[in-house]
Amino acid sequence: MSFGGSMICQRCRQFAASTPDGLCSVCADAPAPAPVPMSVGTMTPPHGPAWLRSPVGLGKAAAVLLGVVAAADLFALWADIRMSDVAGAIADGDLSEARQSQADSVDALYSVAGIAQTSALVAAIVVYLIWFQRVRVNAEVFNPFGHSKKRGWAVGGWFVPVVNLWFPRRIMLDIWDASSPAGRGRHGLVNAWWTLWIMSLVADRAGFTAYRRAETAQEIHDAASQVMFADALDLAAAVLASLVVLRLTRMQNEKALRGPVPAAV
Repeated sequence: MSFGGSMICQRCRQFAASTPDGLCSVCADAPAPAPVPMSVGTMTPPHGPAWLRSPVGLGKAAAVLLGVVAAADLFALWADIRMSDVAGAIADGDLSEARQSQADSVDALYSVAGIAQTSALVAAIVVYLIWFQRVRVNAEVFNPFGHSKKRGWAVGGWFVPVVNLWFPRRIMLDIWDASSPAGRGRHGLVNAWWTLWIMSLVADRAGFTAYRRAETAQEIHDAASQVMFADALDLAAAVLASLVVLRLTRMQNEKALRGPVPAAV
């Protein structure tokens, strides 16, 4: 096989061969990979061709942006507390001019917090999905036959109603196992993250609905408490999501550094 007139490395099938043995410079310096059983090596990968690409840069970027999401949630929690305090005081009968002025400023703060949360989340989602697609393809190189969902679900599974409640977790677990040094890793961190993520979605919907329908000061106070709970869950989920990204990125990087994976023939 050749590309642009140069022979392709017979081991990784990605770079031009530069040695008499038909290997690229990377594979020539890397330890020889373990032999692949013929029963597996001769089978066609069920999800199409896969190739290793470094997840490190994207993983770091996704983890940082998830940290920004957590920071935005902290800011929102402060706004929630302010809103709850002011609304509670008004509900108790404090209708002074100073309190009304404070209510206006808190309402503006609440809006800014919502914008900050949305902006941080959108940025994190974009980078996270790019990272998630990359680690999925990498995982197919490590284990082409260990994935129960098609490759396109790595992105699409987050947006399709109903299936988005479990498809992303299933895909993550398949990637996690394929990337684990032992072939199957512990799932505690992934399960904790996913549990908090689902809980935060439910709590956020309930809090948003309650706040949108609130009319009296007491109703606003109660709704702010619900939103506060949702923001706390989202904060915890963002922290765990960042840890999942960093752990999986490290596992894939370490597994890749042990040597190129031979391509199926």
